[in-house]
Amino acid sequence: MQLTKDDLIECYFYKTELIQLCRERGLPTYGTKAELNQYLILFLNGTNPSDINPFRTNNNKISAETKITFDTRLIGDGFKFNSEARLFFANYYHVKKFSFKKEMAIIKRRVETQKQTDYTIRDFITEFENTTQISDNPEEQTYQWNNFVKDFNRDPASKNFNSRMKTAARLWNIVKATNKPKKYSHDLLHRYSQQTQDP
Repeated sequence: MQLTKDDLIECYFYKTELIQLCRERGLPTYGTKAELNQYLILFLNGTNPSDINPFRTNNNKISAETKITFDTRLIGDGFKFNSEARLFFANYYHVKKFSFKKEMAIIKRRVETQKQTDYTIRDFITEFENTTQISDNPEEQTYQWNNFVKDFNRDPASKNFNSRMKTAARLWNIVKATNKPKKYSHDLLHRYSQQTQDP
């Protein structure tokens, strides 16, 4: 497939599509959508594929005996967002059930990308609790579909549809194929009302 920088900016690609585009060009295929996009941008800017290295690697190993502490390193000690980590944060925040937050994943990916090997769980908690501008991170772009659906469901007019998810998906596919911002608006629903009717 022929690919330009404008394609990457204006079109929406699913992660599987980005992985395929990277694979076809001999680029790293492990990482977030933002990272895969960056590999492709480097390639399109003339960087030789052999000079484009993964920002992160998927080689963290952790033994069953390893327990998470405040001094556990975020990378290098095999930390993962798993049941053990969930229990650690539930105990720390004194809650019965803990759910990982999107901001936590963004911080972890940045630490891995920048190879901050001394960054500990203590640092992680401090940054997570003090972060206020995380939504400006490029990683936020990978959540466009989720944000689109949330905004659609907040629109009172969306309640007029029996199959709200199908309607949101139809609108998303219209927007995805254009160079317009990948965001929901009530005007979008009004403009394409004929194409979003329930059958």
